[in-house]
Amino acid sequence: MLLQEIRVTRSSPLQPSARVTNPARIAGTVESVMDSPIRLLLVDDEARVRQGLRMCMAGEPDFDVIGEAGEGLAAISMVSALHPEVVVLDVHMRGMDGIQATRELAVSAPSTRVVILSLQDDSVTRSEALASGASAFVGKQEGIPRLFEVIRSVAGRARAS
Repeated sequence: MLLQEIRVTRSSPLQPSARVTNPARIAGTVESVMDSPIRLLLVDDEARVRQGLRMCMAGEPDFDVIGEAGEGLAAISMVSALHPEVVVLDVHMRGMDGIQATRELAVSAPSTRVVILSLQDDSVTRSEALASGASAFVGKQEGIPRLFEVIRSVAGRARAS
């Protein structure tokens, strides 16, 4: 279960690392997209969930968490400013929920992929999420390995088995 994995990781010695963007990339050096990390924005109204996800992702060399938001409206603003490849977005949040935020992002940032990550995993929620423009839906109970697999897949960087 995702929340259990986050708690286990949180109590481990693994600490989130601040990633410094490669100065050569900023200067415009051409790099293969496949060689650069997947730029991620985490959106969940629970700070502990965001922190746990960030900590888990810190151990993945192909992930770069570039920002976090606690609700949908802030996520839309951050996507506009940061241009992540993938947004990991909860459904139920205070303010603008994940379904509405996904609809907005489908229009304002169509190249950004949205992965809905939700504790509420039922056919209606899944259908609404996908109909709103999400690239994928992952139930929190599916676990961290499944989330990472889906993120890589929607970013076009699936690992060979």
